[in-house]
Amino acid sequence: MASTASRLPSRFPVGTKFVIESHRGKEGQVYSRFLEFPDGTLFPLPSCKARQAADEKRRRRDARSRRH
Repeated sequence: MASTASRLPSRFPVGTKFVIESHRGKEGQVYSRFLEFPDGTLFPLPSCKARQAADEKRRRRDARSRRH
């Protein structure tokens, strides 16, 4: 999901909703996050774990570039 959009626009159409759903799973809470546009289109957003993994990957890449 993270590859679908590296950055979100700074503005959205009037009526766009940011939706967070939580469900009780075997390993605790499971969150579903998405944007719902006025025309009914759903845009899934990456989970917190996916975002943390992307941040860690970026930190490692930046640290490698500083060494060279």
